[in-house]
Amino acid sequence: MSGGLTEIETYGVERIPDADRTARPLDLFRVAFGGANTFATCVLGAFPILFGLSFWQGLAATALGLVVGALILAPLALFGPLNGTNNAVSSSAHLGVHGRIVGSFLSLLTAVAFFSISVWSSGDALVGGAHRLAGLPDTELSYGVAYAIFAVLVLVVCVYGFRFMLFVNKIAVAAASLLFVLGVFAFAGDFDPSYPGTLPPGDPLFWPSFIGAALIVLSNPVSFGAFLGDWSRYIPANTPRSRVMAAAFLSQIATILPFFFGLATASIIAARAADYVDPAAPNYVGGLLAVSPGWYFVPVCLIALIGGMSTGTTSLYGTGLDFSSVFPRFSRVQATVFIGTLSIAFIFAGRFAANLTQSISTFATLIITCTAPWMVIMMIGYVTRRGWYDPEALQVFNRRQRGGRYWFSHGWNWRGLSAWLLSAGLALMFVNLPGQFVGPLGGLAGGVDVSLPLGLAVAALLYLALLALFPEPREVYGPAGPRLARSADTPVLPIVDRVTDAATEQVA
Repeated sequence: MSGGLTEIETYGVERIPDADRTARPLDLFRVAFGGANTFATCVLGAFPILFGLSFWQGLAATALGLVVGALILAPLALFGPLNGTNNAVSSSAHLGVHGRIVGSFLSLLTAVAFFSISVWSSGDALVGGAHRLAGLPDTELSYGVAYAIFAVLVLVVCVYGFRFMLFVNKIAVAAASLLFVLGVFAFAGDFDPSYPGTLPPGDPLFWPSFIGAALIVLSNPVSFGAFLGDWSRYIPANTPRSRVMAAAFLSQIATILPFFFGLATASIIAARAADYVDPAAPNYVGGLLAVSPGWYFVPVCLIALIGGMSTGTTSLYGTGLDFSSVFPRFSRVQATVFIGTLSIAFIFAGRFAANLTQSISTFATLIITCTAPWMVIMMIGYVTRRGWYDPEALQVFNRRQRGGRYWFSHGWNWRGLSAWLLSAGLALMFVNLPGQFVGPLGGLAGGVDVSLPLGLAVAALLYLALLALFPEPREVYGPAGPRLARSADTPVLPIVDRVTDAATEQVA
């Protein structure tokens, strides 16, 4: 991480040299927390109320989803310091040097979806606040200008790279947190923690609503799983692993602040709907602006601006990095500009041409349903390998080579790939998002969406079973051997260059 703040980062997914790995777990906390301490998270925090829960029930669902999601996420922070690269490249050890493209495309789709949600929600809040505060015309042109400002600023920060992004998030964490706390004074007079919700006691929809709300909250920390290595790769390899995991875990627990803000303000909006909410703006953003005192319009606009920048940078930075890993001929900067331009085009087309602002949230949920089993396979693989990896063998794909410890069958490890495909496919069949997407088996659990826990459980059990029935080569486990798995004396091909076919040295 050498160079000044405005020096463009040149590293892609190659292993970061030890001399440049000067980040701390605190830096990981800042980036991960900053990316979630945003207005988009407030919108997610409103869902328990939208599902009909009372304030206290919604708070319980939020706490449950947040803690479970943070526990699932935390181990994914370990791969960056170990291997000096992002998590998609690290997944080569478990899916094969070609199979790792699964992680790259999952993270790419997740980033585009959450980047879009961030820009749309923040842009809507900024325009709405400016309309009520200064009379700015509430037109499509105004929204287009707001989206463009967000998107271009985010792209510039991402082009400069990790150091600039870390600087932005240092400011965002403190500023957004202060503005959320300021909301306590703005809404203290209207907030009533005894808000009863719209589901009467004993309603058969209670548990489906409670679990559904918890899963929506859980999806927020899980969405960071593919990106943690993008940021933690700058942390030295000898950093205690407990500190790295704690930074990732606490970064998501801290998001109780924006989640609570969204939950509390949504309960106010619901309780005062008849008096405050403009029928022309029935969504959360419109409702929030309707119940906010006039002096809080400026803080709302600042939250939208700061949050949009923070979430956008963490999403788009990882997108460019992953694209450069799939197509190594693109530098990180070239890939970031290319993907950023396509993402901006999608944001405008989705908002003004195809009206995708509602369906994109469903799309993001489905992506998370597929990403969670991938995360489990990574965690199980880490345990069975005792945390041992060969950083050089992980770079075979990026260097246009073949062979090595993680070549498996022509670059594909069908054990990990099969476990992911089957568990993700089964989870998608059990998705139950009423009014949005219901899988063919979504009604079997009494209306409860069990897709995510089912996907997690099936991925873990199936992957362990495949490792037991079809042992991997002994070489992939390192000197200590496997844990909870068997190994086979299968020969490992040497690393060779694809062009010259000349053997290269393999670092053990």
